[in-house]
Amino acid sequence: MGLWSTKNIAQLQAEASGVGVEGQTLRRALGALNLTTLGIGAIIGAGIFVLTGTAAAQYAGPGIVFSFIFAGLGCLFAGLCYAEFAAMIPIAGSAYTYGYATLGEFIAWIIGWDLILEYMFGAATVAVGWSGYFGAFMNEIGLTLSKSMSSAPLAYVDGVGFARTGAVFNVPALVLVLLMTILLVVGIKESATFNNFIVILKIAIVLLVIGFGFAYVNRANWHPFLPANTGEYGHFGWSGVLRGAGVVFFAYIGFDAVSTAAQEAKNPQRDMPIGILSSLAICTVLYILMALVLTGLTNYKTLNVPHPVFVAVAAAGPALLWLQPIVNIGAILGLASVVLVMLMGQPRIFFSMARDGLLPAVFGKVHPKFQTPYVTTILTGSIAAIVAGLFDVGTLAELVNIGTLLAFVIVCAGIIVLRYVNPNIERPFRTPFVPLVPILGILICGYIMTGLPRETWDRLIVWLVIGLVIYFSYGKRHSKLGRAEKAGA
Repeated sequence: MGLWSTKNIAQLQAEASGVGVEGQTLRRALGALNLTTLGIGAIIGAGIFVLTGTAAAQYAGPGIVFSFIFAGLGCLFAGLCYAEFAAMIPIAGSAYTYGYATLGEFIAWIIGWDLILEYMFGAATVAVGWSGYFGAFMNEIGLTLSKSMSSAPLAYVDGVGFARTGAVFNVPALVLVLLMTILLVVGIKESATFNNFIVILKIAIVLLVIGFGFAYVNRANWHPFLPANTGEYGHFGWSGVLRGAGVVFFAYIGFDAVSTAAQEAKNPQRDMPIGILSSLAICTVLYILMALVLTGLTNYKTLNVPHPVFVAVAAAGPALLWLQPIVNIGAILGLASVVLVMLMGQPRIFFSMARDGLLPAVFGKVHPKFQTPYVTTILTGSIAAIVAGLFDVGTLAELVNIGTLLAFVIVCAGIIVLRYVNPNIERPFRTPFVPLVPILGILICGYIMTGLPRETWDRLIVWLVIGLVIYFSYGKRHSKLGRAEKAGA
């Protein structure tokens, strides 16, 4: 009863028809290919275009490949758990709904509140990275953007806190978020079509870099493949691989966004596992190959820049000069598609929480014409646009990483609980080797969390406290499940 009350699985499956508040529904328009490209669109972005170089230069050297493998394994185990839940409970709420079905309302609220860090702040983070590439591209064609209007006015300084940078506002980041928000309000099918086009272009550019880049790799740059530890934990050596995994984990964020579209999938029982696992597998292979190419084209120490792929390609000399502008365009379009998918995920979390009474009914409204959760889409986009315009990418990325890792840990735990509490329920997809796979997911994701800075943990705690205040002041008192239990008592 109360905080630990769980939603009935059969009831959740009945709700898979997509009915929101006032009998409104979401439009089922996405097939397995749409869901796979949706995942790829979210995954391939800031990680492959920005963080690979930073993590290699500062933490793991060419051994960043091991970081990708380690982070990818954690995501694989979590992805297998997501796939079972998404096929069994094809509801728009993603990990929030899975937690509600297995661990209780209180944990579900924590997950739902926590996922805001992943989707809303994730969109803002990537928008800031996009702004940097866009500014560099504009400079190359002779249209210089004002630094004061294209960078964050606030940045976090260790030991000092937030300090002003002298900039006014990151206008390009704000404009991108607002444009993606408008596209999402117009319709999920139209958004998916746009995303499919961008994903095809993005993968083509990544394959060009990998294919042509390997021909110009200098193997000497791979030696030593794992540089010796500098004497400081997390800087090269195996501790550097772990620290690097914590950084490049951001590169994998997005595959779980597929699960937020469950109520808009044509055949969720079949298509959700395909979309989640296929997008994760494809991107893991591309990441490993890209990491090998970047650290093979140039010394890893030169990659600590906002545009490492461009730097690596330039190091190959005139032979790959033609590829440099293509890389810039690919980064701009690729990061834009990530923002699109992130902004698509958060409103659907709000949609599910409103349907359960934990948020006001307005959060579950669906547009009468476009059949999209337009109120929460506009709200999410507006807040993300303001955040993107104010803060630096480093501060935002840390929050996104720890929020997502916590959600993954809870989802893996949920699979273990559900297997013991409700072992006979129909499962269109079964996570293999339970409880081994979910336990490994918990251990790896939890271990990566331990490598994140203390300040990141402090911000997570503050964020969760704010969420608890909202839950106990509104959500718990308006919970439909709680009211039903009281009425039946």
